[in-house]
Amino acid sequence: MNGRHHEPTWEIATLFPNQGQWSEGDYLCLDTNHLVELSDGCLEVLPMPTTMHQLIVLYLYKLLDAFACPDLGLVVTAPLRVRLWADKFREPDVVLMLKENRHRARNDYWEGAGLAMEVVSDDPDDRERDLVVKPVEYARAGIREYWIVDPKLKQITILTLRGKKYVVAGEYKTGTAASRLLPGFSVDVDAVFARS
Repeated sequence: MNGRHHEPTWEIATLFPNQGQWSEGDYLCLDTNHLVELSDGCLEVLPMPTTMHQLIVLYLYKLLDAFACPDLGLVVTAPLRVRLWADKFREPDVVLMLKENRHRARNDYWEGAGLAMEVVSDDPDDRERDLVVKPVEYARAGIREYWIVDPKLKQITILTLRGKKYVVAGEYKTGTAASRLLPGFSVDVDAVFARS
């Protein structure tokens, strides 16, 4: 009996769906303080953010919130579930719902967004998700602008929606990264990465 006190409670795992079988309803009932995304019936548990990651997120959030709220839209940070389509949820680091779509900003999750920002971590799976997978998904969901903030490369890449795909609006290693969706909103790239 003593050995059981040091093992995971495996019986609890059997109360949940297997990977590949998670539904939107199962996901929305999940109550956790971890960042968890739903993709193709599978849960993706995101890595715990570092201090540097969070400082960059908060810096970008403060700038975007000061620029956009309340006249242009609502800005929040993760954790917040954003439904891209049925059974597909992501939790962008910083996300903006434009004022004209405010009705899509539900209390428990948002239906899409106007702009999403991701601060890429060093975890290889996270890098692939933010750099390869999410651009395809966010474009499909109609998110009009996607900022990839990469502390490893000290680069901000801004993607804008053209038709159903993103095009690179700018790659910035220095100077000012400027939004196409929100004319007048820009960030000093060096100031963003000064937090790292």
